Amino acid sequence: MKISNLEKTFGGFSLRIGGIHLTPGRIYGLIGPNGCGKTTAIRLMAGLLEPDAGEIDREGLTRRDITMIPRKPYFLQASVYRNLTYPLTLRGMKPDRELLEHYLEMAGLKDRHKQYALNLSAGEQQKLSIIRAVAFSPKLILMDEAFSNLDMESTVLFERLILERQAKEPATYMISSHQLSHIQRLCGHVFFMRSGRIEAEGPACEILLRPQNPRLQKYLRYASLNESEAGYGIPEG
Repeated sequence: MKISNLEKTFGGFSLRIGGIHLTPGRIYGLIGPNGCGKTTAIRLMAGLLEPDAGEIDREGLTRRDITMIPRKPYFLQASVYRNLTYPLTLRGMKPDRELLEHYLEMAGLKDRHKQYALNLSAGEQQKLSIIRAVAFSPKLILMDEAFSNLDMESTVLFERLILERQAKEPATYMISSHQLSHIQRLCGHVFFMRSGRIEAEGPACEILLRPQNPRLQKYLRYASLNESEAGYGIPEG
């Protein structure tokens, strides 16, 4: 995916991204304080918002190849299993029952596959949202604070799922998060956003451990103290 001169304005907020190129099959991270534009950027990449100006070249990918995992997942008024198979049904794909049962068991939902999905806890809904997103083997996966409702054990479990899938069937990921611990464990390249702009980018080890940008240094100082495990953000400033 290539992004060029992208602009989007909401009221008094303006997002402007000069240029981003996501190499297929790599895992990218998107970090920055609350209100900096991460969710807007993710929604633009997913095609859920239209830019006011600029271009997003998805390099042949269609909406059938792309999925987004939001902080607050949506569900049909149906069972856990029906929600899990919904993206497959939309794409005319036959469910691999053995694989889906494996995902349900991993998420602790195998015995609850007939349950009404909206009655699950927030953490269980988030797990279902993640396994639903990967079930049809998308080529571009956009994650917007997708681990926010998970406990540490579940977070590590799903990090392992992503890395195992990546070794067998590489996809492109953009992971937006305040939890820097899993950004460090998963992402090879990280973008730092502030006030609707990409202020720094580079290999994860350089951005997270040897930052040169003063605003990034400040963000990481507060984020390391307050956000890595707590799951909340600091405002812009």
